[in-house]
Amino acid sequence: MPTSSQPLRRLGFLTIGLFDGADPGPGHESTLAVIELGEQLGFDSAWLRHRHLQYGISSPVAVLAAATQRTRRIELGTAVIPVGWENPLRLAEDLATVDVLSGGRLNPGLSVGPPMRWDDVKEALYPDTAEVEDFSYARIERLLSFVRGEPASPFKGTAGIEEFSERVEPHSPGLASRLWYGGASTRSAQWAGEQGLNFLTSSVVKAEDDGPTDFAEIQLGHVRAFRAHHPDGDAARVSQGLVVIPTDSATPAQRAKYTAYVESRLARTAEPQGPARLLFSPDLIGTSEQLAEQLHAHAAFREIDEVAFALPFSFAHEDYVQILTDLATHLGPALGWRPGGPL
Repeated sequence: MPTSSQPLRRLGFLTIGLFDGADPGPGHESTLAVIELGEQLGFDSAWLRHRHLQYGISSPVAVLAAATQRTRRIELGTAVIPVGWENPLRLAEDLATVDVLSGGRLNPGLSVGPPMRWDDVKEALYPDTAEVEDFSYARIERLLSFVRGEPASPFKGTAGIEEFSERVEPHSPGLASRLWYGGASTRSAQWAGEQGLNFLTSSVVKAEDDGPTDFAEIQLGHVRAFRAHHPDGDAARVSQGLVVIPTDSATPAQRAKYTAYVESRLARTAEPQGPARLLFSPDLIGTSEQLAEQLHAHAAFREIDEVAFALPFSFAHEDYVQILTDLATHLGPALGWRPGGPL
């Protein structure tokens, strides 16, 4: 497994894609420009968050379809699509279509569970079936079967002048190997491993009752549980998604804004929050030299060689340009990473 002395192999970033509800176009355009910049800087991957009924990207698959036509090399991911909002068969069609458009660069990240604010949205989302919808892992298992090309219909052949397939079309053979599960608990880590998925672990974990309350220790346990149950063992892919803010080229005003942002979110990291006992990682801020030292001391980081550092939610476009540039030109190299090949 990777240790602090081994290089970071893949560097990615994650953004929420905020926009103005009264004028959403510029925000979406900014997100696409950020992805293009990521490719120019040599990042290996760009990931979009998923937000429903909010002022963040509600359809990352559609936005990534646009991104496929503006990029050629960078991999494109979702972190994550809450599958409780989706019909697995239709989602499989959309994912395969975008993967074909991208030339095999799509990395869909998924999660299960009831939609956020379920009581508020269930009548609009599932007016006739809300009480019987299955939000368990079985929903993703259905999606997996369709992505893998298993039959979705008993009929294959010609009816009149139309030809029908028994599987989801288009079929993209490599897509199933690039599906990720975003998990925050030991149970989800084990399940993802058993399914042969890749594993996304973020800046939020669940502190088990009577278990450790140190974030890095909990996250390390999830990484090891995932790999222990995965057919590929220690070679199974894990990506870590902490909030990391380098300040090497930041202006004094940017540093002050970033510091205030980090301090405003620090209190929630002191102990598990709410009935689910969610534990948040402190945001990391500083020069790339300081950040590299903190990451090499992080128990979970020492056992992964892929990251998708999360950009802060509410910053301006020029802030993201500065952060991404520092990640690619300062922090990445300090962690042993080398930028992707030329376009």
